Amino acid sequence: MQENRLRILTYNIHKGFSAGNRRFILHQLREALIQSDADILFLQEMQGQHSKHEQRQQNWPDCSQIEFIAKDVWSHSAYGKNAVYKVGHHGNAILSKYPLTQCENINISPVSWASRSLLHAAVKLPGLEQDLHIICIHLGLIGMERRRQFGQLCDRIDQHISPESPLIIAGDFNDWTGQAEKRLSRHLELKEAHHTLHNKHARTWPAWLPLLKMDRIYYRGINPIVCDRPSQSVWKNLSDHSPLLATFNF
Repeated sequence: MQENRLRILTYNIHKGFSAGNRRFILHQLREALIQSDADILFLQEMQGQHSKHEQRQQNWPDCSQIEFIAKDVWSHSAYGKNAVYKVGHHGNAILSKYPLTQCENINISPVSWASRSLLHAAVKLPGLEQDLHIICIHLGLIGMERRRQFGQLCDRIDQHISPESPLIIAGDFNDWTGQAEKRLSRHLELKEAHHTLHNKHARTWPAWLPLLKMDRIYYRGINPIVCDRPSQSVWKNLSDHSPLLATFNF
């Protein structure tokens, strides 16, 4: 990290499989993440465990996916389950080159079969007096579900994060109808990085022909100087989402 600059990436990694689950691409995905040179990764649909894939996929790593991706690059990490089933579980993950001073996974699931959560951590950055609060998020597909989850997110921030503390919320919002602006901008005075710099939200889904504005990076207390979809063609052959990459001054 350059002095007083922070590079972050948010990405729904589709459990390490390509679109349609045709190919297991975790190894290629890890190389792309390393090339992004991000200081902090906000990852959704991280496979925590899957007993059948472990047996059937020849190049399945001999450790968890988060350990495999983080090895020798991101020395601090956190994982939060938000979907549990007979053969395993998946959820959100944060990988950081800088220490995590606290971490909590908050269940925001209205129903057991569509589990969702907020993974909230605090990061100690060199030269920054206050910890940077970060929340990795993956919201529901149904509008009513998302409205409730936005309320839970606002309550979490009001109760646990000082208005003076720098904050980044990033992830897969599934918010093609624009509900997030009403909740996060008006109530919490959060701005979205790509919208700030380009006057529009980034189109991130599907990766091969992005049409829907699914993935976002909201912030306050720091300043974005770059926010874009990475342009390299390799990203089109990995997950069904495109990543979003941003650089902040603090």
